[in-house]
Amino acid sequence: MTAHLAAPAEATSRQSQKLLRLALKLDSVASGGNGVAYVAGAAALDDLLGLPTGLLLPAGTFLIGYAAALWLVAARPTINRRLAWTTVVVNLLWAVDSMVLLLGGWIEPTALGVTLVVGQAAAVGGFAALQWLGLRRSR
Repeated sequence: MTAHLAAPAEATSRQSQKLLRLALKLDSVASGGNGVAYVAGAAALDDLLGLPTGLLLPAGTFLIGYAAALWLVAARPTINRRLAWTTVVVNLLWAVDSMVLLLGGWIEPTALGVTLVVGQAAAVGGFAALQWLGLRRSR
């Protein structure tokens, strides 16, 4: 009897978490792609973007691990809400820190570098908003 009740409950949970799952997976793919690009192309991107290799390598390494963690969270039958909220907070911090990095004068990015950092901050903020909305819908 329990097995018959658990299957519909799990299906309902998966359906209610559909947006959250999508937002986490999209974030994972974008984060992983950026991470690989930063690590593999750090030297070339340093010149092109004016973002130092000393920033790109650790950021890229973090993003690769973060992407893997996001995918694992999204792949669970029921998404852990605490981990999903942590993702929202991390994404918001990344977006804010990106702008602080630009405005703080610690780096001297090219115009393309500024465009990339601002665009990435906006995208990460968008992922946070989608994840927040997904969490609200999956109550």
